[in-house]
Amino acid sequence: MNAAEIQAALDFWRKKAEAGITAREALRMALSGVETPAVLPFAGLAAEGWIGELLAKLQGQAAFGELPVSDGFHGVLRPYQVRGYSWLAFLKQWGLGACLADDMGLGKTVQTLALIARERQANHQEPVLLVCPTSVVGNWQKEAARFTPGLPVLAHHGVTRSRGKALAKQVQKYAMVISSYALLHRDFEILREIPWSGVILDEAQNIKNPETKQARAARALPAGYRLALTGTPVENNVGDLWSIMEFLNPGFLGSQTAFKRSFFIPIQANRDPEATQRLQHLTGPFILRRLKTDPRVIADLPEKNEMKVFCNLTKEQASLYAAVVEEAARALDGADGIQRKGVILGVLSKLKQVCNHPAQFLADNSPVPGRSGKLARLTEMVEELLQVQDRALIFTQFAEMGKILQRHLQETFGREVLFLHGGTPKKQRDDMVERFQADGSGLPLFILSLKAGGTGLNLTGANHVFHFDRWWNPAVENQATDRAFRIGQTKNVQVHKFLCVGTLEEKIDEIIERKKEVAEQVVGAGEGWLTELSTAELKDLMALRREALGD
Repeated sequence: MNAAEIQAALDFWRKKAEAGITAREALRMALSGVETPAVLPFAGLAAEGWIGELLAKLQGQAAFGELPVSDGFHGVLRPYQVRGYSWLAFLKQWGLGACLADDMGLGKTVQTLALIARERQANHQEPVLLVCPTSVVGNWQKEAARFTPGLPVLAHHGVTRSRGKALAKQVQKYAMVISSYALLHRDFEILREIPWSGVILDEAQNIKNPETKQARAARALPAGYRLALTGTPVENNVGDLWSIMEFLNPGFLGSQTAFKRSFFIPIQANRDPEATQRLQHLTGPFILRRLKTDPRVIADLPEKNEMKVFCNLTKEQASLYAAVVEEAARALDGADGIQRKGVILGVLSKLKQVCNHPAQFLADNSPVPGRSGKLARLTEMVEELLQVQDRALIFTQFAEMGKILQRHLQETFGREVLFLHGGTPKKQRDDMVERFQADGSGLPLFILSLKAGGTGLNLTGANHVFHFDRWWNPAVENQATDRAFRIGQTKNVQVHKFLCVGTLEEKIDEIIERKKEVAEQVVGAGEGWLTELSTAELKDLMALRREALGD
């Protein structure tokens, strides 16, 4: 090194000392170093006091304390969830954005609700804005009611939502406001005027393209803290990571151009292991990723983890649903005896078809994408499970819905999808089972009609079971689930039961839950028990409630 290079290095650091550095700059220097104008290498950063303590914890050299949940949280967190919730609170305390990237089914929602309840108890009165796909607005409402019933929650979506100054006034009464990515840029002008306690992005891969309106809007919202939830932090390439990190900790990964030069091109084009390691070191402290295969997580999980997936209707579905209910009300008023039972079962079937997909109800071979809240949510969940090479069984009681699902999933993911139904010949059925069960089969999805595939099959190659529509009999559903959850299964099985909020699907589920201890006797062998309800009870059961509708 010559005298000029030494002088350049001294001048660089003298200017840094005079100007001072922010805590964020100090973090960046500690985690990834700093580019100097000379060949003199940057050896590292030594810090004392609070910044030294923070760096030690971020780099894993010191532990952060695990926190108890607040009184407002009704539930028990598993040990790995306690660690996740405490980690979120730790980063929030230092004003740092965090990405909770747990595998699907590990409870990102409950860990987040525990954090919100803690903040509310600490007397932070400004509302939290939670942005999610329209397909999961209902799910967040239900989970909040279950785990944080004392928190006032507003769902800001649908045509009847408040706008402008009325919204700004309304949100002050709530602890959490749930909205959708579709409305994030549509209602941006008023959303950015509200002093949010925090902004949380669920399914944060929705902002992976930093140039979209919703990604720009998310970055521009004022927030006391920022949190991203996603099971797939990197879907296509490391560029996805820049967009999420720019939302969480603006400027931390540098400009998009600098990131492309330092990381994107070396990693994507050149497979540079050093650049990959530098990026992991830089982003690692802000991304918590746990997989179901992690031994510490496996020890916490039940062998069969059942969860309900609450979906919203699209406008088209809501319109069709209302028309069927109106027609049913007239038919019921003039029917009795056997005829009345037939009317009821026919109406129930029609309403379930509407909840599944308009194309199934109309039977018109019309286009499939963008018309069903359930199908949108299934597609998102399948995308996530394919990312981690999980495999799934998808049950529906309707053969025509199975065909729609098969076609849609094959076209969306470019993978063969098996479909077994009542008309499948035995030889072909046996062949499907054998192919799906074979090691390295490359067949991640198997659709089955409930009657044809609900018993007698061994499909332990799957570790997810989706009940796309519900056969209102717990024993029948459990038999179907047991295709995967049986002897020979080496993984924990996740069972996802789909329901449309604000519809008969949710109401019937509530009836069954209330009578769970005698459900099999009460419900019988199908849906016949519903025909015994009074006309008033049936009309209440079928009534479409406001929360059913998405954007």
